[in-house]
Amino acid sequence: MARPRILLTCLFALASLSGAEAATLPASIAASKTLRLAVNGTYPPMESHDVATNKLEGLDVDIANALAAKLGVKLVWDDMAFAQIVPSLQTGRDDMIISGITDTKAREANLDFIDYFKTGPQFYVQSSSAAQTAVDLCGKRIGTVRSTSFPAEMQAWSQTYCVGAGRPAMVYMPAENSPDLHTQLMENRIDGAVQGSETLPYLVQTGGGKYRVLGTPFSTGFQGIAFRKDETQLRAAVNDALAAIIADGTYGAILKTYGLSANAVDKPMTDGAPR
Repeated sequence: MARPRILLTCLFALASLSGAEAATLPASIAASKTLRLAVNGTYPPMESHDVATNKLEGLDVDIANALAAKLGVKLVWDDMAFAQIVPSLQTGRDDMIISGITDTKAREANLDFIDYFKTGPQFYVQSSSAAQTAVDLCGKRIGTVRSTSFPAEMQAWSQTYCVGAGRPAMVYMPAENSPDLHTQLMENRIDGAVQGSETLPYLVQTGGGKYRVLGTPFSTGFQGIAFRKDETQLRAAVNDALAAIIADGTYGAILKTYGLSANAVDKPMTDGAPR
C-alpha cells in the first residue's frame, strides 16, 4: 500500500519584504500567501519526521521556513515518495521542491534549480565489514536509492576504478529510500551502500556503531530548490530570499546547527552557476 501523503502547514511570524521583492512573487502566490512544497521526509538530517510527534524537521525544513519568512508566505508541506516529487511539481500540485534533490544536467532538461548546498555521494558499510577502502567493494553488491543521481555516479566510479583497474564491477542494487537502504545493509542483502555525504555523519552518530564511512565523497555536486521552467517569477523571488538569509547569517546558523557548515555555498546559484 502506498504511504499516505502528509500535509503539514507551518505558520510562524512572517518578515516583510520590500515592495520590489514582494512584486516578484507570482500573482496567485502573492494573493494566497501560501507556498506548496514537495518533500520526501525520509532523509535525515535534511528532512525527516520526529518519531514522537511525526512533525517534519531538518535542515531543508529550517531553510524553507527562513525563506518563507522573507517572502511573507506560509508553507504547506506535501510529503510523498521521492519518485513522486518531480511529477507533483510538473503537474502543478506543488510550487517547488526542497528535498535533498541533487541538481543534475538530466534534471535541468525539465526543471530549473536554485542551488543552495554542496553535496557528494559517499560509500559506507557495516562496521563489521572487511572493506577498508572503496576499491575493496569492487565486485560487491552496492545499494543506493534508485530515484536519485547516485546509481549512475556509483556505476561510473566503478567503471573507472574497478573495471578500469582490472577489478570486477560493482553490482548495483536498488533501494526505495534511505530506510530501505539501511535495512538491506543490516540484513546483509548488500555489501555496501552509497548515500549523500551530508547524511552520513548523522547516520554514524545515531546508528549505535553499526556503520562506517569509506573515504571521502567521490564526486561533488549541489542540492537545489527545483522549479518548473515556466515559474521564473517564483524562482527569482526565492533566489532573492536565499541571498537575503545568506547575507543576514540565518543560512550559516542553520547549517552550523546540523554540523554542515562545510557544505555551505557563498551565494545562490542557478543550475550550478552563480548569479
